[in-house]
Amino acid sequence: MDMSEMMNMLKNPQALQAKAKELQARTSAIRETGQAGGGMAKVTLSGDMEMIECWLSPELIATNDKSMIEDLVRAAHHDAGEKVKASVQTEMNTIFGSMGISPGMFGSGAPFRSA
Repeated sequence: MDMSEMMNMLKNPQALQAKAKELQARTSAIRETGQAGGGMAKVTLSGDMEMIECWLSPELIATNDKSMIEDLVRAAHHDAGEKVKASVQTEMNTIFGSMGISPGMFGSGAPFRSA
């Protein structure tokens, strides 16, 4: 973030706070579904990365292959998580971009940075 962007933020902290609340509300409303195994396993996550739904096809369950089912659920969860990250980044860019704050200010994938 350069100095002019920082100054823009500091000029109107109430606007920044309102935008942050708007972002929180919009992020919470996000729902993304990931899938694996050709759609045999599906996981839906909220924008807060909370699992909303986990669906397994009857055919997958009938395999009784615990290891494969675990792998497909994990892969579907990862797919959904990547979609949530992209959606949150888009929301951040939209909301803060309207304030003249550059989209890259928060980094790639913010607020979901790896430790």
